[in-house]
Amino acid sequence: MGERDESGRRGFLRGGLAGAGLVASSGVLRASAAPVAEDAVRPPWMTTPGQAFTNYGQPSPQERAVVRWISANRTVAGNGVSWTPLQDLEGTVTPSGLHFERHHNGIPQIPIDQHRLLIHGLTRQALTFSIADLARYPIRSRILFIECGGNSNAGWHRLPQQTQAGSLHGLASCSEWAGVPLALLLDEAGVDSSASWLIAEGADAAAVQVSVPLAKASNDCLLALYQNGERIRPENGYPLRLIVPGWEGVLNVKWLRRLEVANQPVMARNETARYTELLPSGKARMFTFVMNAKSVITTPSPGQTLHGKGVYEIRGLAWSGRGRIRAVEVSTDGGAHWSEARLQEPALPLAFTRFRMAWEWSGTPTVLKSRAIDETGYVQPERSALIAERGRNGYFHYNAIACWQVDEDGEVTHVYS
Repeated sequence: MGERDESGRRGFLRGGLAGAGLVASSGVLRASAAPVAEDAVRPPWMTTPGQAFTNYGQPSPQERAVVRWISANRTVAGNGVSWTPLQDLEGTVTPSGLHFERHHNGIPQIPIDQHRLLIHGLTRQALTFSIADLARYPIRSRILFIECGGNSNAGWHRLPQQTQAGSLHGLASCSEWAGVPLALLLDEAGVDSSASWLIAEGADAAAVQVSVPLAKASNDCLLALYQNGERIRPENGYPLRLIVPGWEGVLNVKWLRRLEVANQPVMARNETARYTELLPSGKARMFTFVMNAKSVITTPSPGQTLHGKGVYEIRGLAWSGRGRIRAVEVSTDGGAHWSEARLQEPALPLAFTRFRMAWEWSGTPTVLKSRAIDETGYVQPERSALIAERGRNGYFHYNAIACWQVDEDGEVTHVYS
């Protein structure tokens, strides 16, 4: 997995960051040894009653800058995307209000008592479920990432785009999804032995349709009613969303209204004109469902600045549609040497995994990189290797190593290396 360099890690521990002191000799990180005189004077907010509490909590107004970045299609109403600000978040679960979005024709406002799910096609019987009906079935929850197949596609460009990490890689988010295992309903409907596909359709004005192999649908798919403990929000599929763990986001159909059991895919726009790519060999990649292992350093990352040499913690996220992240390696010298980062527990399969590594910056220019290795042994590739394999006609499933350059002033930018 590459040559290991533990000097930064030892320096981190010597600096006291593993304990309570948070004191580094470099002066980058310090905690006061004793209370200062000013502590005896109470600030204004300790001398008067605070604001009234509310029925539903909101972030502090001081955090108003932590929002999704929206890119809307100016010619097609309701069409566009919004990116999760990965660089501003911690832990592994994305707040529901910051989960990325992809819309084709706006967000439908669906009365929950009028919504129905139809399961039909090559089945023993057609079944229709209200949301109240579904709520009577056993509910299961899993923490899972969803990633748009077009996430990080700016990496295909010949020049590196200069924007924040979330604006490059933020079409990926991770939530706790709770709902009914799809296999239960398929068993109840009685799937014909000739069937091999499941066609899912959403209830938005675009009526998005996609095809899911029946083997996957019967294995671990979920009909989600809840996200992060509350009902799914409208922009993420209220009142019902199909969750296809580890596979490209377009399959996770929002506002799910119909599941047709079939013996062939529907060959809709999102599996022919989109999500199909020409390879250098002349063949086309099609139905490339699984999202391969990927990682991104969120701190430090483009748009951020290191304020003086000294000890820092490199932080980031890794995920894989193949299962659990086994390791993340970080290079602080452009890939010449690699050290294994610490993975935050629990490192769950098909979910975001937070990684951290100590680093002592000398104040000289360098390039930071991370690469994820999943439990199948798949290793996140360099950009040059990905382009050699896939050519330059790609748009989807970009998962190459991201490179952040730190200059002598501590400013971080996006580079190819």
